[in-house]
Amino acid sequence: MTDNAQQQPPANTPELPTQYAPAEVEGKLYERWVERGYFAADANSDKPPYTIVIPPPNVTGSLHLGHAFQHTLMDALTRRKRMQGYEALWLPGMDHAGIATQNKVEQQLAEEGRSRQDLGREAFVERVWQWKEEYGGKILGQMRRLGDGVDWDRERFTMDEGLSKAVQTIFKKLYDDELIYRAERIINWCPRCLTAISDIEVEYQEDDGELVSITYGEGDETLVVATTRAETMLGDTAVAVHSDDERYRHLIGRRIKLPLTDRTIPVVADTHVDPEFGTGAVKVTPAHDPNDFAIGRRHGLESITVMDERAVITVHGPFEGLDRYEARSAIVGALRSQGRIVAEKRPYVHSVGHCSRCRTTIEPRQSLQWWVKVGPLAQAAGDAVRDGRVKIHPEDMSKRYFDWVDNLNDWNISRQLWWGHRIPIWYGPDGETVCVGPDEQPPGTEAEGWTQDTDVLDTWFSSGLWPFSTLGWPEQTPDLKKFYPTDVLLTGHDIIFFWVARMMMFGLYAMDGEAPFKTIALTGLVRDERGKKMSKSFGNVVDPLDWMDEYGADAVRFTLARGANPGTDVPIGEAWVQASRNFANKIWNATRFALMNGATVEGPLPDSSEMSATDRWILSRLNATVAQVDALYEDFQFAKLSDALFHFAWDEVFDWYVELSKTTFMAGGAAAEVSKRVLGEVLDVMLRLLHPVVPFVTETLWTTLTGGESVVIADWPNAVLVPGADAPGGFRDTNAEREIETLQQVITEVRRFRADQGLQPGQRVPARLTLDGTAFAPHEAAIRQLLRLQPEGDAFAATATLPVAGALVALDLSGTIDVAAERKRLAKDLAAAEKEKAQANAKLGNEAFLAKAPDHVVDKIRARLAKADEDIVRLEAQLEGLPQQA
Repeated sequence: MTDNAQQQPPANTPELPTQYAPAEVEGKLYERWVERGYFAADANSDKPPYTIVIPPPNVTGSLHLGHAFQHTLMDALTRRKRMQGYEALWLPGMDHAGIATQNKVEQQLAEEGRSRQDLGREAFVERVWQWKEEYGGKILGQMRRLGDGVDWDRERFTMDEGLSKAVQTIFKKLYDDELIYRAERIINWCPRCLTAISDIEVEYQEDDGELVSITYGEGDETLVVATTRAETMLGDTAVAVHSDDERYRHLIGRRIKLPLTDRTIPVVADTHVDPEFGTGAVKVTPAHDPNDFAIGRRHGLESITVMDERAVITVHGPFEGLDRYEARSAIVGALRSQGRIVAEKRPYVHSVGHCSRCRTTIEPRQSLQWWVKVGPLAQAAGDAVRDGRVKIHPEDMSKRYFDWVDNLNDWNISRQLWWGHRIPIWYGPDGETVCVGPDEQPPGTEAEGWTQDTDVLDTWFSSGLWPFSTLGWPEQTPDLKKFYPTDVLLTGHDIIFFWVARMMMFGLYAMDGEAPFKTIALTGLVRDERGKKMSKSFGNVVDPLDWMDEYGADAVRFTLARGANPGTDVPIGEAWVQASRNFANKIWNATRFALMNGATVEGPLPDSSEMSATDRWILSRLNATVAQVDALYEDFQFAKLSDALFHFAWDEVFDWYVELSKTTFMAGGAAAEVSKRVLGEVLDVMLRLLHPVVPFVTETLWTTLTGGESVVIADWPNAVLVPGADAPGGFRDTNAEREIETLQQVITEVRRFRADQGLQPGQRVPARLTLDGTAFAPHEAAIRQLLRLQPEGDAFAATATLPVAGALVALDLSGTIDVAAERKRLAKDLAAAEKEKAQANAKLGNEAFLAKAPDHVVDKIRARLAKADEDIVRLEAQLEGLPQQA
């Protein structure tokens, strides 16, 4: 702010430091909020509940931009609802992250030269708990840095006592309802993590491999199969062809020689085989491929496992003990030496599954595992969205949800780990299988021949219970009664499959058909400023803590919120965070200026009859912004509401209302007192509107302006009511809005003319203002102040005249510019614009050119023509406005 920013403030004016320093205030403010219990929810309150459960971050994790993005949006929703009078609960916690955490501790042990087997199960689990207490949960402190308004008194962990009881309870319920069973199936096995992982934890990528075509059989009874995994042929138990394939009809039902072995295998007919793909014959390895497993079941084939848990070959002497890739090379070499390799293609690019935790290539493997029968659970999860009990936002994401839940395979829930919820199944000496509930005793001791299943449950099994287990289920707690179902699940569209569907299935099942949330609000993913996925390999990963250190948490939050369009990815770059820091500084400096000039919230608003058009205009625009922001919040349009707040604050309040009011403040009197009160009201409401997204700077400014305890517990703004104005729904004055919009047009056009003439922004120019009746008369002082127009004086000579929006602005530019040089420059620019127009017209008038040129080229030339026309009009007006003599 400029001219009179250094004037003496009124007595008893609250003071702010000259500069906003986020690092000095953010930590202190956050701890004050927590100490005063602002984020604590009361289950016995009469207020309506509003609940959000946090997607529990891994105990091994730290805050990344994706966390910061979603946490900012959840915090904004919760802070607003709290201000609206809801009993708002945002419940925090962490996931035990079975594989990731066990890997961390095993790495630590390896550095000591030990393994988990050296410790034994009990001691290893104790070691993991020690690691968790010492190193885990770093992200919780980082959430404080960001300003997360979570109820820390209700913090939960998926392995704590209450959640463990919930896991045992639902396992037994599912087991008793015959929705959990044990069976041998093909699973995704990670030879590095040494455990099964679910389908959704497999990430597929295009890898360079090899495709080899191998002759099976002898003499006239041969056929050729192609494979990318030659090492698995040692476990082949058939070759499959389509029953209608004439090439192989004579072989169906016969046995042929399996190369490199002393076995023969049958040729079977199966409609799964595509006769048009490859040779139309496929090798069948039931123990190492899910499709082959299904063929094997249909034809009663033997399953032969040829690799151990580390993907080392365990059969057939020459290759036994070789790693799978070593075996692949050795087997192809042996087949080549026998003349059985018909063709080899390298590299052969194909889709290969990798463990999402360690990036190791997955090995399909037949294994005895525990499964959830998802059919009825998935049906209920789909129906809850179809019948409207749960809304998905944006709605077009529903298709992705249905594509998943309507086609779910049974869920493999057992993991070959030691860290996690151990499966509550006991096996007896005579083959008994007993499921033990949380309040039940095991059926016997080890000495009596009873042993507990050694596997633990998939991490997503416990996190699928999160919306109700964290509230005390299976006990009927006050929290569960008050805060379930939750209101909004805000999460990335990438974990619909991991987490959202699991919670829907378990919530509906455990809570008697009551879905765990009313709305699923799906966000996109954070990407770099070029829209590229953030990855360590790309070198574009950003630590949000670095940006918070440099620019403040508010700047990071506002940048993320301003990019948050529902369901779409969010590009972010440091320049945008710098711009948001500038916005926070602008709010600070403008509020400081307003306070120094007497802006106040004391006393009622003056009667509308006492207000100037400028006062009525800003209050009208304020109410329009309140309504707009409310509507956008309800539609989860964070980017649009942030943009609306930005432009209202910067453009309308700071750049126009404050500037237009400066002359009023300087003049003093009753009009100045009215404007000071209006400005205080506008700042009060604006800061409350901004608070959910930028909590720290708004807290400091609002408490200074109003003297209130905290904006965290202030009321969310409603439309402002102005005495004397008949507007029960909130004051709006369309006449004042039109008047000020026209005034803005006058000022903007004259500023543009000044700039075009090369005048410096602070250069004063004599001017005569002829204003349209009473519309502009009250604004003459402000117009002259903002446009640096001094009184005309006795020697005034109008050398340029601008008619704008009903006003006439005559300027005396003599002595301020070199008219001859300016005329020469403008004439040169005009000639260039006319040449550009002629060239564009020539191309667009050439039928042969239009017939051949692509549409985008023609569109580009049309745009050049339109730009040239605009330039010609502007330059001719500038030439006409110049003095006629130097």
